[in-house]
Amino acid sequence: MKQYLLLRSVRAIITVFIAITITFLILRVMPGDPTTMMLDPRMDEKAREQLLHDFGLDKPLFVQYLLFLKQLFFHFDLGMSFVNRAPVLDVILSRLPWTLLLMGASIIVTSLIGIPLGVMAAYRKGTVLDQLINAFSILGIAIFTPWLGIVLLYLLGFKIPLFPIGGASTPGLEGWAYIADVTHHMVLPLATLTIIHLANYVLFMRANMVDVLSEDYIRTARAKGLKEKRVVWIHAVRNAMLSTVTMMGLQVGTIVGGAILTETVFAYPGIGRLIYESVKEHDYPVLQGTFLILAVTVVVVNILTDIVYTYLDPKIRFD
Repeated sequence: MKQYLLLRSVRAIITVFIAITITFLILRVMPGDPTTMMLDPRMDEKAREQLLHDFGLDKPLFVQYLLFLKQLFFHFDLGMSFVNRAPVLDVILSRLPWTLLLMGASIIVTSLIGIPLGVMAAYRKGTVLDQLINAFSILGIAIFTPWLGIVLLYLLGFKIPLFPIGGASTPGLEGWAYIADVTHHMVLPLATLTIIHLANYVLFMRANMVDVLSEDYIRTARAKGLKEKRVVWIHAVRNAMLSTVTMMGLQVGTIVGGAILTETVFAYPGIGRLIYESVKEHDYPVLQGTFLILAVTVVVVNILTDIVYTYLDPKIRFD
């Protein structure tokens, strides 16, 4: 296990390095530059050149890249935000908890709903219940995230004002009132992400369960007189979860993409909305910092997914 973790860590570092390099280059080839958003049209070219010099954008691309790597690896300094004029790490940390809360809640809720639905669909394969669950799942895949967010916002935030139409909390609240308010604000963004990503959990679990329920050891367990609930929910589900756990790890990246769209629609102050704002304002350091943290998050989650494998299936060993 130690050798495996060491090897995966080396691969993870290489993956993150490649990700931040690609991000750096893509941002620099985007049309326009940060001065476009900050300069008054009446200001002369000298003011623009001074801003470019202050941000280090007047240097050759390769020099900018080396300076970026030096700051990152030797000082863990992500630079200063062009727009906020504050350390990038501080800007990101002010938004990160909201995205972690939304993503974590989405993964938990989607798992608690999607996995049982997939099991039920597989167990009732070919029945009306199976067809309904499949139809609902396919519908979720087909829906465009911003469209669903806008529909929920219009129906449940405007026409029937049950939930707030934006933000993550109401200023001035403390204690349990604050927790309840944060939960209230999170309902619509959470519902959007859950509906969009539920299909993957349902369809993966259903396909795995259909295969597992036809295995010999399941027939043997039934022949021994074990209760059907124990056969399905203990023996079958545990083995069917292996591929589903892999999918859950890979889904983290997809959920991040969905969070960008969802947070933008609901004005939710997380990393997704920060990325959207930074793209508009050409805030390179913030974009580099957010993509770096997201890349590290996805890589770490995938390593943890592999480790969970050993607990779900004791036969799996990493030598």
